[in-house]
Amino acid sequence: MRKFIALLLLPIVFSGFTSCTQQPDCFSEEVFCAALVTDTRGLDDYGINQGTWAGLTEAEENGIVDQIAYIESVDPRDYAKNISFFVNAGFDVIVTSGIGLYDATLRNADLYPDTVFVGMNQIDDESVSNFISVMFPEDQMGFVAGLLAARLTRTNIIGGVCETSGIDSMWRYCEGFRAGANHGSDSVRVIVVYRDNGGSESLFNDADWGAETAQELIKQGADVIFAAGGETGAGALRAAAEADIPAIGAERDQNAALAEKGSSVVASILGRASYTVQELMRRVRDGNLADAETSPIEFVVMDSVIPQSVVAEMNDMVTSLENGDIETNVPKEKP
Repeated sequence: MRKFIALLLLPIVFSGFTSCTQQPDCFSEEVFCAALVTDTRGLDDYGINQGTWAGLTEAEENGIVDQIAYIESVDPRDYAKNISFFVNAGFDVIVTSGIGLYDATLRNADLYPDTVFVGMNQIDDESVSNFISVMFPEDQMGFVAGLLAARLTRTNIIGGVCETSGIDSMWRYCEGFRAGANHGSDSVRVIVVYRDNGGSESLFNDADWGAETAQELIKQGADVIFAAGGETGAGALRAAAEADIPAIGAERDQNAALAEKGSSVVASILGRASYTVQELMRRVRDGNLADAETSPIEFVVMDSVIPQSVVAEMNDMVTSLENGDIETNVPKEKP
């Protein structure tokens, strides 16, 4: 039995009830309820929100969770209120998706110690015992993207467009990309550009800078572009499509998300949020408040563009990285 919740402006709107029978009581100790609060990209973002909801859906279908629900946040100012709504409705676990919800999640975790909070792509805070961090191995994802770019380039010049290096996750993405490309080829030239001089008001939302930077890299001979950093990175991917050169995305399935404006995105490297969330729900229901989790890697490729031999090499690389057989040598924090 599933309950869908959407937040439109200020009121809570309930829709999509699949049965006219009474909904489970989340205040009951016998009923295990889990909810998702998304960031402003909404549920159908082809990325972390969508993957997280898929994990909760699978957990419900497999009998791990009795009741699931979500709120799609319209405005960042709603984050704390949206989280509190589920606390007051008796939900056992509240999952918040994206780094933008980090502060609101920790505040609620501190206020409501009997509720478990899961922060997707939010750094671990060991001082909050009821908060579980789920991080993504950005350095490894960038590494796989770099290996792929080294296999696709014909000019032996590839470019990376990233949000500010002041954000460790962004720095790990692009330094991982550099390391993966160098692992794939000794002769490839890797040009990585960070948005280090941009204003904070445009953080993750500077599509113009992303496009202009990608265009400049293409002028310098780069024939494969990797990009990360929300709309900033999306701007670079759109520029690659306009130039009709291969592009590699991160954070979500960029080919699907950008549609025709992302027509040259041949692959996207992302974390397996759905798998991680489902496993976490199982462990939390069993009373195991897990430590910080690292999500496994998955990738989406255009089979018509990338040879099967390269896809096989990418699969092998993902396995080697997860097993520790190959190290990216990218630190967790920028030196």
